[in-house]
Amino acid sequence: MSCEFLHSSQNDFTNSAIQADPSAVPARLEADVLVVFFESDCVRGPIVEIDEATGGLRQELYKQGEITGKRYECVPLYVPQGLACKQLLVVGIGPRDEVDAGVLYEASGTAARRLSGKPRATVGFLADGNWSNEQLEQAVSGATMGVSGEDLYRSEKHQTPFEKTIWLQAPVEVVQRGHVIGDGVKLARRLVNMPPDDLYPETFAEEAATIAGRVGLEIEIWDQARLERERCGALLAVARGSTRSPRIVLLHYRGPGCNDTDPEVAFVGKGVTFDSGGLSLKTSEGMLAMKCDMAGAAAALGAIASIAALKIPIHVVAAVGLVENMTGGNAYKLGDVVTARSGTTIEIHNTDAEGRVVLADVLDIVADLKPGCIIDAATLTGACMVALGRDIAGVFTNNQSSCDVLKDAARSVGERVWQLPMDKDFDSQISSNVADIKNVGDGRLGGAITAAKLLERFVRDIPWTHVDIAGPAFADKPRPSIAGGGTGSMVRSFIEFAKRIASKK
Repeated sequence: MSCEFLHSSQNDFTNSAIQADPSAVPARLEADVLVVFFESDCVRGPIVEIDEATGGLRQELYKQGEITGKRYECVPLYVPQGLACKQLLVVGIGPRDEVDAGVLYEASGTAARRLSGKPRATVGFLADGNWSNEQLEQAVSGATMGVSGEDLYRSEKHQTPFEKTIWLQAPVEVVQRGHVIGDGVKLARRLVNMPPDDLYPETFAEEAATIAGRVGLEIEIWDQARLERERCGALLAVARGSTRSPRIVLLHYRGPGCNDTDPEVAFVGKGVTFDSGGLSLKTSEGMLAMKCDMAGAAAALGAIASIAALKIPIHVVAAVGLVENMTGGNAYKLGDVVTARSGTTIEIHNTDAEGRVVLADVLDIVADLKPGCIIDAATLTGACMVALGRDIAGVFTNNQSSCDVLKDAARSVGERVWQLPMDKDFDSQISSNVADIKNVGDGRLGGAITAAKLLERFVRDIPWTHVDIAGPAFADKPRPSIAGGGTGSMVRSFIEFAKRIASKK
């Protein structure tokens, strides 16, 4: 199983070697640091072995209140007697009955982030035999993700990947899968964190081509000329204000036994590599983080790359629409009527509601492929953040069965989503007197729903779920496992969704 697809042609990270040692004796591990996880209300599993090796050191510190097991608490113990490692890091994961895959992902990521603050040769993570394979996968993916940060262009890095990571008392194949999942998240995070002068439609497409070659994906890149031939008038309208020409990237992964099947899943991503708001210009403060407006495209790419590396037996398509939304003399204007590839006309009432206009054409292209279901991810609306905050993605659907699978997948890996209504009375809010529809609703109320209602017009009768990741895609403040920047939101959920669809075949 290859884990090398993270190596891009630009701004490569140093890839840490990862190993699994199912029979390792923790006390004998010669490492810079050994990470052990501790439940706040229960002493069991590996922590018992560590306690015995150190003559009850953890137990004594617990009595003194120096170690509590509180979720994501990190307590370093230097040169611990009885252990071969130079440092022991005790990471709290909270009460036993609240430990799930999401907690372990964050806890491992928190430990990795803390330890990657300076160079480390070898870091060991001690797995707990009480964890399920799925929980261990997420713990490994968190540790893989947590060694990278947003410091891509700093001369002095805030974070440095470990030369070697060893998971003790863990099955090799589970550790490999977890590392691949974590690599997909790292890929999405890196793309989101790249500045817009380096990552724009053409270079994003180049990144996708590099990754496709490494994991065995089929790829099509539609340039300006192809987009014009395909009559992608909605996407092209958004792109008009920029000197950077747009792209659509289509990726196919055909897993074992899927050569002749229609796609079972299509992942679609909004890829606005920079969003100024167009003529509906954002404020400087509102514009500063708008390099993240391609996080949906990053999630789709990260997910399909991991799915391919995992060799899941499924046929998956990923499609991303890549544009810059700028203010040039040819920029699309309020009052313009643009014609989407489907023939639907869209009256523009706000040029900063551009993502849905871009996705209109991408969704129509994907619908031609007749996938079993479509899942799109987009940093689409501030309204979704008003409703759900920064840490929860909104989901909208025309098919409850498919949506339930996605929600369960997200819940199982610890990503937070909440379904919002799609009642028919919202349709009238995007009606236009001039065109078939307009690109915003009537006023600010229900803005996330009316945006989803526009997307719904372009998926035909295919089961479809829209995920608005405007909140969780970008961390403007530190989180336990991430200092800031791109989070890789929904990559793990999409991988898990693909697994579940494949298992139903």
